[in-house]
Amino acid sequence: MADLYTVQNLRLSLADMTAKPLFGAAPRIEILRDLSFSLPKGEVAGIVGGSGSGKSTLGRALVRLLEPSGGSIRFDGTDITHLDDAALRPLRRRFQMIFQDPMSSLNPRHTVGRLIGSPLALHGFEGIQGRVGRALDHVGLPRGFAARYPHELSGGQRQRVGIARAIAMEPEFILADEIVSGLDVSSQAQVLALLEGLVRELGLTLAFISHDLSVIRRLCRRVIVLHRGEIVEDRATAELFANPQAEYTRDLLAAIPLPDPDQVWA
Repeated sequence: MADLYTVQNLRLSLADMTAKPLFGAAPRIEILRDLSFSLPKGEVAGIVGGSGSGKSTLGRALVRLLEPSGGSIRFDGTDITHLDDAALRPLRRRFQMIFQDPMSSLNPRHTVGRLIGSPLALHGFEGIQGRVGRALDHVGLPRGFAARYPHELSGGQRQRVGIARAIAMEPEFILADEIVSGLDVSSQAQVLALLEGLVRELGLTLAFISHDLSVIRRLCRRVIVLHRGEIVEDRATAELFANPQAEYTRDLLAAIPLPDPDQVWA
């Protein structure tokens, strides 16, 4: 199967906002170090690591919310590493992002219909009202929710709106960044089941960022483990859980709470 993403020797550094130099710019910290991997079309990959591992920075680089310092990112054969906003605009609808906190990513003054429909209008889609309705259908929300405001929804419903806004654009790739970490266990299970169905139904390529390997195990067919900005493992999910190679991966697995104290991962 053809690769949708090809990442070669990716490096990314950001200004250290904790430093307060008297003169000149703040020093830069290298967040990602020479990452190389590919994502075939239809892949469901987990990107996992602890706080500060670089997983969210990598995600934002993939959808070009951050510009790499070195290396390259190719999307469906197009080098997007240093494209400016004008050149990126035609591609933006093809890769979408779902954010961790739906409340902060949804304008509280806009209705659900406007939240889903505005990006469609910006990218020149026609029949916006119908597209909004179909997007709500896909995520299991009544079409009447188009008239509601974010504060009138539960956390799980708001996250469904975030998913609807992404899939309404008919993307080929979706980046989901810690999107179930703020939900209760029941809502987490519902959102994960929803994503599983959408991947099959719409033929999406999905990268799912999480610190929780138990969530990754349920959803993803492949796991990329990041530690201090470097890839320490990139393997099929079943293989990684059965025989983790990196000490850091074994530490992450050991940190997963188990319902049975005598249970071990196998």
